[in-house]
Amino acid sequence: MNVYQNILDRKSTGKKQFAILIDPDKCTVESAIRIANLANKNSVDYIFIGGSLLTNGNLHECIKTLKANCSKPVVLFPGNTLQIDEHADAILFLSLISGRNAELLIGKHVIAAPILKEKKIETISCGYMLIESGNTTTALYMSNTHPIPHHKNDIAACTALAGEMLGLKLIYMDAGSGAQMPVTAEMIRAVRNEISLPIIVGGGIKTPEQVKAALKAGADMIVVGNAIEKDEGVIGALAGAVSEYKK
Repeated sequence: MNVYQNILDRKSTGKKQFAILIDPDKCTVESAIRIANLANKNSVDYIFIGGSLLTNGNLHECIKTLKANCSKPVVLFPGNTLQIDEHADAILFLSLISGRNAELLIGKHVIAAPILKEKKIETISCGYMLIESGNTTTALYMSNTHPIPHHKNDIAACTALAGEMLGLKLIYMDAGSGAQMPVTAEMIRAVRNEISLPIIVGGGIKTPEQVKAALKAGADMIVVGNAIEKDEGVIGALAGAVSEYKK
């Protein structure tokens, strides 16, 4: 499957999409099987895997288990260049366009590019925007960058527009793991009004109401991770909220 083309095709027909995010550091064989089964039973479109840290070397085993038990595409959402595995279906090639850390704009990409080419992983260039969420998330700390203030909709819109003009294929607006508050509907709407690219929104989303608010504002895909770590049972309710927007 060409993951990016699938994202585009669904967007073109108005079908909203849902991804669950798994941190390989917190993933066991047992939890991967449980989540895979829940993804199969519910309207989950993609399984993202990655984290700001990688301490236990569990990435390969986690992907292997997910793919053995689930029909959904597994997409790398890497926190660093160590989080590359050829068994994934695709990788979000993240450029942190909200920050000014050159290593995360292009530096790490230079190191990763030949590895990705060798492993023949579908590579999807993605403008990654960290949004202020009410606390210091792991992503903020590890990236050593300032997030876009949660009420500065104009900055977010112009940043996303610049990413589109640079030729990036996706825009990912992320409040970060453990965020106190998700990206606001007003900010999502401001970005949607400026760009035609698919918009992914994640971080701090815990309820069906928050899912619906983000989708109504213009998000094309919702990503949930932390809420699922706390209660895997919410997958059904959150996926159901996205399904209401699938035509």
